[in-house]
Amino acid sequence: MCTFILKSYNPNVEISKPHFFILNKGNNSGKPLISPCTNCFSIQFNCNQDKEQVFWLLFCLWQSNAFYPFLRGSVIPFVVLRDLKSCINENLIKANNNPGQFQKMIESFQAINKIEIQLKQNLKAIEKAKRMLLFQFIQ
Repeated sequence: MCTFILKSYNPNVEISKPHFFILNKGNNSGKPLISPCTNCFSIQFNCNQDKEQVFWLLFCLWQSNAFYPFLRGSVIPFVVLRDLKSCINENLIKANNNPGQFQKMIESFQAINKIEIQLKQNLKAIEKAKRMLLFQFIQ
């Protein structure tokens, strides 16, 4: 079983174990982050394998809006540490009970994410081409 330490991020504390960060405010609450921000939790692990497993689990949960039921607050929504920890533990148990299916899901999410990034780049190129056409017409 994966063990982790989940707590509020403190920029004054140096983290030596494998870790990543989780956004805790806004509509993107639950999003795993590589670098910290002011509104995030830090999650630490004993090994990189556990870190990768939980990172991709959180990424899949965030992409599927699994944290929306846990959001609190009327102006700026946020997720509390207790709810996030229970959600991670509950889904880690499911992942450990079906490791093959979990790995297949992660691979699918990674493939879809690559396609999404490529499509976003294509849309930016199309927007740039439209602007260039307009500038050629204007000149």
